[in-house]
Amino acid sequence: MIKLSEAILTKVITKRPAISHKGTFGRVVLIGGNQQYGGAIIMSAEACIKSGAGLTTVITAEKNHSALHARLPEAMVVGFSEEKLITSVLEKADMILIGPGLGLEQEALALLKKVLQMQQTRQWLVIDGSAITLFSEHNLGLTIPEQTVFTPHLAEWERLSGLNFAEQTEENNRIQQALLGAKIVLKSHRTTIYDEAVICYQNTRGNPGMATGGTGDTLAGIITGFLAQFEKNIETIAAAVYLHSLIGDELAEQNYVVLPTSISDALPRYMKKYVDERN
Repeated sequence: MIKLSEAILTKVITKRPAISHKGTFGRVVLIGGNQQYGGAIIMSAEACIKSGAGLTTVITAEKNHSALHARLPEAMVVGFSEEKLITSVLEKADMILIGPGLGLEQEALALLKKVLQMQQTRQWLVIDGSAITLFSEHNLGLTIPEQTVFTPHLAEWERLSGLNFAEQTEENNRIQQALLGAKIVLKSHRTTIYDEAVICYQNTRGNPGMATGGTGDTLAGIITGFLAQFEKNIETIAAAVYLHSLIGDELAEQNYVVLPTSISDALPRYMKKYVDERN
């Protein structure tokens, strides 16, 4: 098991090329936020945009559109019911995230099935939150497992893997990851990243102040934003996990609770720091 350190950040975060445009840094589609949990997908989108994704489109319940526009004028928005437009933006995407605040209704299941069926060879897919539960409960399959990332907490991993908490050892987790074929970001106080191509990575950062609603949604957004613009591999995922917790730890030095949106606000500054150290 490899313990993560700041070295992963200087390795992954690269200087932006002088000749570039929005598309250089990825076309991202985020799907989630039903009528009750709109905040989840808004926090994911904020993290994705502030981590550097080039073009971000959010597919969410119509009720959330005004709040999303007010919070993030940088994001484009599509409603759950706009089927033709959903198909169009999915076809153009480089990265797709589905799940934050998505819910478990039939509409959510239909969206997940559509995303799985439409995934193209150039696209990576991050499956988070409610989408993990739907995937598990309905025994769905992956189109391109090696380009799919699951981000479960321990209870979601139990549903996905069939392993109860006591059985979730490193060895058992690696076996189940290999069966799924996807990359696993298993969230806990010491998040572990599994990929059969490498020894697993373990996060060395994180604190109790981060135990608040939206922290996982923010992490999913950072992972998606990083994969959109940097190399699409396990190291990029590991860098996103580490930076999320590093910022959280430094904010916790002066704050009793670390708000997920505060982590997102700090992302551009921290990324600049590590790209400067690299160069």
